[in-house]
Amino acid sequence: MSKIKFGIVIPQGWRDDLIGTSSVTQFKYSRNIAIEAEKHGFDSAYTYDHFIPHYRYPRTGNFFECFTLLSAMSTELKRMKIGQIVTCNSYRNPALLAKMVATLDVITNGRAELGIGAGWFEEEYVAYGYHYSSDLVRITQLEESIRIIKKLWTQKITNFFGKHYSVKDAVSYPKPIQKPHPIVMIGGSGEKYLLKVAAKYADRYNLYFGSPEEMKRKISILNGYNSHNRKIENSIVLPCLIVQEHEQLKKIMKKIGKQKMSVTEFKNSIAGGLTVGTIDDVMNGISQYVNIGVNHFIFHFLQIDSSVLKEFSKVIKKFKTSV
Repeated sequence: MSKIKFGIVIPQGWRDDLIGTSSVTQFKYSRNIAIEAEKHGFDSAYTYDHFIPHYRYPRTGNFFECFTLLSAMSTELKRMKIGQIVTCNSYRNPALLAKMVATLDVITNGRAELGIGAGWFEEEYVAYGYHYSSDLVRITQLEESIRIIKKLWTQKITNFFGKHYSVKDAVSYPKPIQKPHPIVMIGGSGEKYLLKVAAKYADRYNLYFGSPEEMKRKISILNGYNSHNRKIENSIVLPCLIVQEHEQLKKIMKKIGKQKMSVTEFKNSIAGGLTVGTIDDVMNGISQYVNIGVNHFIFHFLQIDSSVLKEFSKVIKKFKTSV
């Protein structure tokens, strides 16, 4: 069995998860959560690559930019990997992105990852002036980008002339510290095109908020496309809400206006609820994903502070010692 790894989503405003009234206070909160996560055994820290909050939350809330926040965090963290879940390919020229991640890899002495996907948030595209192409076009662009990025990371001089992107006699220094290059994690759910790109180029495939059944299906399709038997890790982003006893869930439900639901209905409404509940509930939920081949978990905590991270460290220790 592969070693199980645990990542955390750093609060940045995506789901109204920042504490404090001023942006400076909110940044300090994000920084402190990252530091505490490293202290309690997490392997990696991630941020979302968006410009505005999730569409279910107010647009006027503060939301920190992905790479700028990671750069700031990188000087505070000594051990954890840092990455994105996931970079929207459309928002940056691939040559620029290669330079950015290589620089992060140097800053962290070899702890940067590239999480990347085709992009999906059409409202955000329009708001910020990006053209929202068809799924197939965006995925074709993603494939060209990854090819350019890997070339710039590994070659002295790069030439690439594609349908969407081109570079001519491009040099990119410094090179990443990691050899041959940082981990490339491709995220997305498209089975017809996206998983084909992941099979060809990903070191890790990532799914967002999927059930074990859905993840099992994705892994099966991915393996079918993987004609060269490349070693590809499987990861998933999951919501997590930890309570000492189930009665606490009823208090949370009342606070957010969900008291008409049963506890089971409430849990199921949160991406299936397998990582919502007591520590034992969360451990059992994680085990269901481990059994289908997931070995890297990225948790978005719905309520988070030092005590929650300390409690979750029991989960990390259990799975680290059982492998």
